[in-house]
Amino acid sequence: MFEFEKRKMKYITDTDFKNKNYASAGLEAADYESCCFTDCNFSDTDLSEISFEDCRFENCNFSNTKISNTAFKNISFKSCKLIGLQFDECNPFLLEFNFEGCVLNYSSFYQLKIKGTRFIRCSLLEVDFSETVLTKALFSECDLAGAIFSYTQLQKTDLRNSVNLILDPEQNQLAGARFSHDMLPGLLGKYNIKID
Repeated sequence: MFEFEKRKMKYITDTDFKNKNYASAGLEAADYESCCFTDCNFSDTDLSEISFEDCRFENCNFSNTKISNTAFKNISFKSCKLIGLQFDECNPFLLEFNFEGCVLNYSSFYQLKIKGTRFIRCSLLEVDFSETVLTKALFSECDLAGAIFSYTQLQKTDLRNSVNLILDPEQNQLAGARFSHDMLPGLLGKYNIKID
């Protein structure tokens, strides 16, 4: 017979956190709702099992932060450093976030269902979008150098204003996706043809 004890989490709402360094002490395990984190350092912090809902993060550093089963529900990241995050390990239930002016290099969104996600002016170098559902997503003014799109659902996704995109149209679902003329080499590269 197994006994499971539900962990009771503290509930924190409508609170502003500014200039906090959680790298050493960590963030208090709690459910955070409608909170704003500004200029906070979460690098190498373990945020596993913590829930964030309707929260905003601005100018925060999340490099190499652990987010195992972390809940991100309707979250806004602005001008944040999110290098090497394994978003595929966070809680998929009601997962929703948007990114503006963020550095997400070497992060993974593998197999996540994140329809309508907005990436605006983001650096997405070598980010893994394999088997990700990105239907109706927006990539505006993003650098996608080395980003991996493999069996990714990109129907009705807008990629027109981004650069360095390379993907195989035969391995991804692209119906209704929008691309610019400058992206043709990245879409047709495997065919070894010249475009003038």
